[in-house]
Amino acid sequence: MKNPRSIFLRTSLMLSMSVCVLLALSGCAKKSSHATKVTVAGEALTRVEPDSAVLVLSVVTQSPQALTAQQENARKSDGVASAVKTTAGSNVEIKTSDYTLQPQYDYRDNRLPKIVGYDARNSVIVTMSDLQNVGAVIDGASRAGANSIDGISFVLRQTSPARGQALAEATQQAMNKARSIAQALGGHVSRVVEENEGSTVSAESQISYDSTMMMRKERAVH
Repeated sequence: MKNPRSIFLRTSLMLSMSVCVLLALSGCAKKSSHATKVTVAGEALTRVEPDSAVLVLSVVTQSPQALTAQQENARKSDGVASAVKTTAGSNVEIKTSDYTLQPQYDYRDNRLPKIVGYDARNSVIVTMSDLQNVGAVIDGASRAGANSIDGISFVLRQTSPARGQALAEATQQAMNKARSIAQALGGHVSRVVEENEGSTVSAESQISYDSTMMMRKERAVH
């Protein structure tokens, strides 16, 4: 698998600052200071490498009997989870979700639909930090019984260092704007009155797999 591309951390900052302006009084040599509040915004975009991968691997089983489909799905799902633990390395999180059991109908010959079997589906969600091992995890899960990949994404879980850098850049940008405004008014920035900030994380690209291709690969292995 190719290395994942970068993730962008966008931080926006809104600062309300007190700007002190010196005003000359009409008909008097004295000057008085006057404080006014201005609101400025700063924004920074930090490019960082993802530190985790999230895989959604599904196990789909079919059988004429609902119980058999359930039991086979549970057996394969346990096998997939065990295979992931073996190949994913340390710091891996595994959980299951979105379990469904759906009847399959026969609509032929213009007759009333007839139940001819059942599809059981269970998703195994894997969060792992060893990005170089993603391909091996997928291969191991496929051999253990996963026959569909519903999603692969690369995320940033440890955002503190990158967020701190982006926040510092956004703050500097906002302060520079405030100083420019104060200078234009003949004054200076005296203090920060209020601060509001927010951050968003977005991936430059997302790697996806064709579930059909994976099922073909599984058949070839078995």
